[in-house]
Amino acid sequence: MTRELARILAGYICLHAAMAGTRMAAPLLALHLDYDKAAVGFLLALFALPQVLLALPAGRWADRRGVKIPVRASVAVATVGGAAAAAWPIYPILCVTAICAGAGIAAASIALQRHVGRTARTTEHLKHAFAWLSMAPAFANFIGPFATGLAIDHAGYRAAFVLLAALPTLGWLSIRSTHESTTEPSAAAPSGTPWNLWRQQAFRHLLVLNWLTAASFDVHGFVVPVLGHERGLSASVIGTILGSFAVAAAAVRIAMPAMAARVHEWKIIAAAMACAALFFFVYPFAHSAIAMALCSAAIGISVGSVQPMVMSLLHQTTPSHRHGEAFAMRLLLINASSVAMPIVFGAAGGVVGISSLFWLMGVAIGLGSRLSVTLRALAGAGSD
Repeated sequence: MTRELARILAGYICLHAAMAGTRMAAPLLALHLDYDKAAVGFLLALFALPQVLLALPAGRWADRRGVKIPVRASVAVATVGGAAAAAWPIYPILCVTAICAGAGIAAASIALQRHVGRTARTTEHLKHAFAWLSMAPAFANFIGPFATGLAIDHAGYRAAFVLLAALPTLGWLSIRSTHESTTEPSAAAPSGTPWNLWRQQAFRHLLVLNWLTAASFDVHGFVVPVLGHERGLSASVIGTILGSFAVAAAAVRIAMPAMAARVHEWKIIAAAMACAALFFFVYPFAHSAIAMALCSAAIGISVGSVQPMVMSLLHQTTPSHRHGEAFAMRLLLINASSVAMPIVFGAAGGVVGISSLFWLMGVAIGLGSRLSVTLRALAGAGSD
């Protein structure tokens, strides 16, 4: 790993940790203020809404302005959001903070991913760079909730949001010395609109599988704070349980390059989703914090191994001049789901019980594991 990539990773972790910590602190504060599950679901949906609306504009902005200007703007927006919650810890301001956190990570992620891809000089370098970059959000998803939980327990919610406002600035201090890429974009013009990609069966199947994986992250992130709150767990314990999921998802990605060299991607996806379905069924019976953390880690290992394989197959099954459109469409689908699903979770949790959401997710993931087998025949499609 080069020094510049290390700086980018450090900055990306800080930016993502701020969003992950805010995504934990905001719903916990809403529950503390006696808001119901539906209000919490709406609040969580606001983290994803800006990422749906800004995905394509942010990509075009990064194409025009490079990496530094979009990241600097993202840092400013995220910092304002955290500072506002620290100054006025009330539900309407938490909604604003959620929007700011989502907008900040959307523009920064796209700019940084684009920059890393354009600076890679060989295919091997590209794979290693994106492998490292994919680990940053997973590590951040541990650091953010864990640090936020400690801050809440020992200093209160205001101090936690001050910390969350400072993290983006720390990220900018690491990224600001990055050199802009001088690599020219591909001259090949996209054919049609991004929605035409849905005509490819391989593309459709991959995005459905990616959506199921993203929904797994969403349901886990929604249910665990609510379930922990109902069981009387402290904020730091809840943060640790969420962190165990993130650490496991990051750890398994370290082994993915070696595993993918020996096992076909579709086999990894099928096995991982079957395991995730099993542990979603088991989770409601885990009543202690340790048992919950172990189940979270097992689910993190399972779904954490899926996304890198989906990205690999998506790259192989999409024409090279349409990779940007394909990844933009993937981002839109994931975040559109993240807008809708917490609202659905909040409404459904009040009807069928919060634990039942894990069982429903287990059924969906189990059915998805069967779909992944079709990728055995589709893996080579559309790569020309």
